[in-house]
Amino acid sequence: MAQKPSIPKGTRDFNPVETARRNYIFDTIRDVFALYGYRPIETPAMENLSTLMGKYGEEGDKLLFKILNSGDWMRGIDPAAVAEGNYVANTAKISEKGLRYDLTVPFARFVVQHRNDLQLPFKRSQIQPVWRADRPQKGRYREFYQCDADVVGSDSLLNEVELLQMIDAVFSRLGIRVCIKLNNRKVLAGIAELIGAPDKIVDITVAIDKLDKIGLEAVNAELVERGLTQEAVDALQPILAIDGSLDERLASLEKLLAGSETGLLGVRELRFVTSATSELGLKAVLDLDVSLARGLNYYTGTIIEVKALDVAIGSITGGGRYDNLTGVFGMPGLSGVGISFGADRIYDVLNALDLYPKETEVASTVIFLNLGEKEALASMKAVKELRDKGIKCELYPDAAKMKKQMAYADALKVPYVAIIGGSELEAGTVTLKNMADGTQKQVSVSDLAEAVL
Repeated sequence: MAQKPSIPKGTRDFNPVETARRNYIFDTIRDVFALYGYRPIETPAMENLSTLMGKYGEEGDKLLFKILNSGDWMRGIDPAAVAEGNYVANTAKISEKGLRYDLTVPFARFVVQHRNDLQLPFKRSQIQPVWRADRPQKGRYREFYQCDADVVGSDSLLNEVELLQMIDAVFSRLGIRVCIKLNNRKVLAGIAELIGAPDKIVDITVAIDKLDKIGLEAVNAELVERGLTQEAVDALQPILAIDGSLDERLASLEKLLAGSETGLLGVRELRFVTSATSELGLKAVLDLDVSLARGLNYYTGTIIEVKALDVAIGSITGGGRYDNLTGVFGMPGLSGVGISFGADRIYDVLNALDLYPKETEVASTVIFLNLGEKEALASMKAVKELRDKGIKCELYPDAAKMKKQMAYADALKVPYVAIIGGSELEAGTVTLKNMADGTQKQVSVSDLAEAVL
């Protein structure tokens, strides 16, 4: 017997119901993006590795899926490096391309490549899959969709405020209660200055970003492993222990960072963003988290992360400001800020809370039974008339037993079954059965659309 086929770990198939549910998420996010004036783009699934490498930090680079060169991909390999186990030295020789890790770096490349065709500020939206060579676990996949919105060419903090409003709008429409956590990379830089380790900003942010996952003791141990002195680690503790309301945390942070001009600028930016967002009104919980770093080197200002309040799962949305990102592609000085919705995790949250509207699972509003050649032709005419009016409907393709056709309609959760038999042909009517309560009635074909709406 042939071996049953399978798919790679960290990937998933989606059946029609699951796909409809996912499309509900995509459509909801897409509608909010359009409402705020963000214009859709698409980029290739693969990028040149030179575009991707070095943009996500050391850990991010390890998670890039690399694509072997076509043809004689072993040409140019250094046998000595292979014998020594130094495969990194050969990577660039055998792989020039990789699958995109996120949508932000490809977007930065897009902006630089097409800069003469763009009107700045440029507001972009993008919904496409990304790939990461991560260890699969609950809520973490190797192939997943991101739904991004970014604006480049503007330094205004009003962009951050608008993005937070968009986050709130999406999750309000989906019915998910969330907490939006904020921080600022300037605050993190100020912290590094305060503890006397400004050159260790990347090490500090990578470590403290894991605080929720591994705990304070493990974070402190990692900081020491990354080269921080015990005195620096001790000086960091009061900052990580800040508590109280949002305003109280900002006030405490301002006092602790009084000696850092960069840190105080970050606090001022946080004050503006949180104050303006609260003034506009927010259904989500807004919180400050000084340990929030997201581990990505390109953030330079505001950092955003969203957690579901009713389901234990990782971040379902994240983002921030990345003023210097396009500089690595030869276009310095272009400011950018954006967010990314994790559609796959949002899908898991909606499944756990059973928040999908019932209509997302309904493929057709009406199914016509097939009772023979003449009856099927008449049904096809009725089907066309309903479809012309925008009503989803279909005809069972085979003249099978009625019990089988009814079971098919019931399995698809179709609200109505329409029957055109011999008597209906003579009378010019349709027997319409309501599958929810079992009642049925005779209606004319011309009145059928009104009867099922």
